[in-house]
Amino acid sequence: MRKTFVLNSLTAAVMLASSTSALAIEAASMQLGSMSLTPTLELSEAYDDNFRESANEESSWVTTISPTFVLAAQDRLNIYKLTYNFNSDIFHSSHEDNNTDHYLDADAHMEFNARNRLDLNAGFDKVEDVAGTETTGINDKYHTYNIGGVYGFGAKSATMNFELGANHEWKRYDNEGNINKDLERDTASLTGTAFYRIGAKTRALVEVRYTDYDYKMATSTLNSDAMAYLVGVTWDATAKTSGTAKIGYEEKDFDSATRKDVDNTMWEVGVTWEPRSYSSFTLDTRRGTDEGSQGAEDYIDTTRTSLGWNHDWSSYVSTDASYAFIDEEYENGREDETNEFAVGVNYELRRWVSVGVGYKYKDIDSTLASETLDRNIYQVKLTMGL
Repeated sequence: MRKTFVLNSLTAAVMLASSTSALAIEAASMQLGSMSLTPTLELSEAYDDNFRESANEESSWVTTISPTFVLAAQDRLNIYKLTYNFNSDIFHSSHEDNNTDHYLDADAHMEFNARNRLDLNAGFDKVEDVAGTETTGINDKYHTYNIGGVYGFGAKSATMNFELGANHEWKRYDNEGNINKDLERDTASLTGTAFYRIGAKTRALVEVRYTDYDYKMATSTLNSDAMAYLVGVTWDATAKTSGTAKIGYEEKDFDSATRKDVDNTMWEVGVTWEPRSYSSFTLDTRRGTDEGSQGAEDYIDTTRTSLGWNHDWSSYVSTDASYAFIDEEYENGREDETNEFAVGVNYELRRWVSVGVGYKYKDIDSTLASETLDRNIYQVKLTMGL
């Protein structure tokens, strides 16, 4: 849920935890003076046959309660928004795993004139993960703070535009026994992008990124600096297609001589095709270097590709389907191949209420036997607003 200000970054993986439909409820707002408050509530019941996402499978029925409150205000082209959401999971076969995640975000979009605009974001997350934890049977607890912004210069119709982004994130673990204490870090990033118009709706781009990873444990050897250089193109609604494609080179230099520096080709592509107003297809793919998952490896070379399809069959019935393939090559020789599939049907009973059913499948094939697993989730969901 966290919004990180790396300019035009593309999230390529299909998230197994949710399956969204093309239709959405049209929740009404309450006026509070010059501001509006929009509450929504999502209730779901799911059967998860491997809720810890482990080779040692544990199953449970899971009830999820997830309300969201959005407080918004607008002054001409300036938009301000405060969003709070909590996600409470109740495990009927394992009550000690019951948990509630909290997410708070403040966003501002400001346009000072035709050439100058600024987007700001600050957020706080408090999360308890049950799936894929380092210590089997013990939930992984952590919290993050985030602040960032993007400044844009140049009229939107101009030949050239520039964007400069900055972001800082603090991540801390709340586990007993100092579990994952070695993964606590501060991450600071800067991004600069130049756009050059080559068509009515098409722009070429050049982008440079810098990221500093500062691990807080004094004995950590994972501190590093990363640089990325990309070129690409972005286009808006050209022949029913919109998207961004970037390709380039990245290098990661560790402060410690005991760690191996890395340089790789990278790419980020996100494309949406809408052959009809009621049907859309998405393609996202990314290759890049990610931080190590447990501190044992220097880095993970990750390639992700996902496909999605949303279709409105009528004004009240929609379906969605998605597939993702993720290949993770660890510096220490381990390799994981993940397949994820999700399908869902949504029925809008009223403007303010909808029901949906969905199925999600995940399979991980790893060279590390203890990490090979599969997972099935069957879900019924109710979404309500005012």
